[in-house]
Amino acid sequence: MSVGLNVIETTWLLLGILFFLAVSIHTISLYLPYECEKFQAFILFQDLIRYGKTKKSKRDTWLRVFDIPKRWFWHFYAVSVLWNGLLVVVSLRAIQWDEPYPPWLTDTLSFLAGSSATHGQAPHVCSVAVQVLVWIHCLRRLAECLYVSVFSDGVIHVVQYVFGLGYYILLGLTVLCWDRNTEGKGCMVSLEGPVPPVLTQLGVVQAAGVLLFAWASLLQHRSLITLAHLRTGASGAVETLAHRVPSGGWFELVSCPHYLAELLIYASLSLVSGGVSLTWWLVVLYVLFNQMLAALLCHQFYRSKFESYPQHRKALIPFIL
Repeated sequence: MSVGLNVIETTWLLLGILFFLAVSIHTISLYLPYECEKFQAFILFQDLIRYGKTKKSKRDTWLRVFDIPKRWFWHFYAVSVLWNGLLVVVSLRAIQWDEPYPPWLTDTLSFLAGSSATHGQAPHVCSVAVQVLVWIHCLRRLAECLYVSVFSDGVIHVVQYVFGLGYYILLGLTVLCWDRNTEGKGCMVSLEGPVPPVLTQLGVVQAAGVLLFAWASLLQHRSLITLAHLRTGASGAVETLAHRVPSGGWFELVSCPHYLAELLIYASLSLVSGGVSLTWWLVVLYVLFNQMLAALLCHQFYRSKFESYPQHRKALIPFIL
């Protein structure tokens, strides 16, 4: 690769470019003549980028064949909890007992990272910290999908479903690929004697990342509770599946604070990794355009459905976008 990117970095860069193009094409399409909406390519594109409430109410029968319930979102997080939990255990065993990674994992990382492991080198503590935070994030999102969110009869495309499952598997591998290629100054776990506490090996940047992670997670959780309360009564029982205008908290600034929180969570993981990892900033770049697209579609839905929707609200980033 002439630009010096390995397979995993190239993958995230391409995903970022793909979603940037999706945002750009969708934005341009808003100014195209109405007749363009009848083109099959345009219809398919819109169907692939939309899900849930932003899906068109009137869709061709052949498109509905690929529909999967949106409530199956919990599958993504269940897979992630199991997969990333396994990788955390593998890393901890490597730290505690100097146990090598399984051959299948070593070969996979060698292909994705473009380098071989250094014999006897345990995972960096920053890498393990990122792994644990990813696992905590997905465990929380799994619990929210099962016990907090109130899903309607919204759907997602089967392509989105398969992509979501593969995404969290790739994310876990990305952490280990970054770990293999980084020098990890100040983050190396010593193999001699007892394993030192993680927090004593993290610097100011990593500590800031952990604090941002905690705050963004709380913001996302509160935002999801607000959305759930729009459909439940005082007793907690579901009263309606209709869409209503959310208000309060960060909903006064943006239509999708839960998407903003997702972006901040990934930015915090980049800080925990040290803040200088190209690999992780490419992941953040992808998440930026991914959440931007979802937020813009959601924002446009609110503004088209509710005439009194606050005009000062932005889609994703307060006062900017």
